[in-house]
Amino acid sequence: MNIFLIGYMGSGKSVIGKKLSDTLNYSFLDFDDYIQSKEGKTITDIFKSRGEIYFRKIESKYLDEVITDKFNTVISLGGGTPCYGENMSIIKNATSIYLKASISVLAERLFSEKKHRPLISHVQEKEELIEFIGKHMFERNPYYTQSDITVNTDQKSIDEVVESIVLKLF
Repeated sequence: MNIFLIGYMGSGKSVIGKKLSDTLNYSFLDFDDYIQSKEGKTITDIFKSRGEIYFRKIESKYLDEVITDKFNTVISLGGGTPCYGENMSIIKNATSIYLKASISVLAERLFSEKKHRPLISHVQEKEELIEFIGKHMFERNPYYTQSDITVNTDQKSIDEVVESIVLKLF
């Protein structure tokens, strides 16, 4: 069984994914790292040189590749991955877990690392970031809520989130 972790950037998909994979004795795959290794460029460089439309096309291609080639793997997806093309249909071929975080928590986590996040690198003020995240969450929520399991990550440690997931899985 493969497990996809979905949620907005900053929701903890990568850090939770690593811990969950250790707990379940599964492999772990950070989907952004996978795309970067396949393309030989960072996500930021792909966005800058080829644009978001190109990125979303290759993202779908590699998602299809991953679901076919990986088994017993926890896969942390990019925040937008479920929201484009037929990606949610592909994700539904495995177990999907939505790591839900509030807008205020996401803004707090993301503001200091925005230069490494192509979608928010232009944001100057925290209030502007809150508005940006709120708009995105409104657009993405219909996709995220199609997940098999939803776990709220606000004010929870990594271990608490992983424990919640394991209890809901089995």
